[in-house]
Amino acid sequence: MTPSDLVLTPSGVRFAGRTFPCSIGRGGVVSNKREGDGATPRGVHRVVGLLYRPDRLACPAPWALAIGPGDLWSDDVRDPAYNHHVRAPHGFSHEKLRRADPLYDLVLVTDWNWPDAVPGRGSAIFLHQWRRPGFPTEGCIAFRRSDLIWIASRACPGTRLLV
Repeated sequence: MTPSDLVLTPSGVRFAGRTFPCSIGRGGVVSNKREGDGATPRGVHRVVGLLYRPDRLACPAPWALAIGPGDLWSDDVRDPAYNHHVRAPHGFSHEKLRRADPLYDLVLVTDWNWPDAVPGRGSAIFLHQWRRPGFPTEGCIAFRRSDLIWIASRACPGTRLLV
């Protein structure tokens, strides 16, 4: 472990000398993640992307990509693009990245089950904004908006997330 690792602890995520309160999946932390189980997968994951809503906040880092109206994430195990960023129109089940609520205004994408996704192993473990403190996610790790912006401005591709 290094100070540049994001480390999930019982009191939050430790990163760059600070600890940030967070929410995890409603299914807790598991070693055998499955699509739809609501769990956060145990392991060492890497940050592979940074997405943001340019109509809602400033670009947090030079490597961030803007989320547009047609940006989606496939969560359909039958889809050849399962657990990948896709664009509308898309004929398989998916999640909209450009949401009405602020949860995905800023998203750090991890390499969980990516890029060579195994159907059923679970899709899209993101670091994103929480609904409110203590409210569980579907498996992602969620933070207060200001903390997420702070983290995103200092993380880089390859930053490790230890769960």
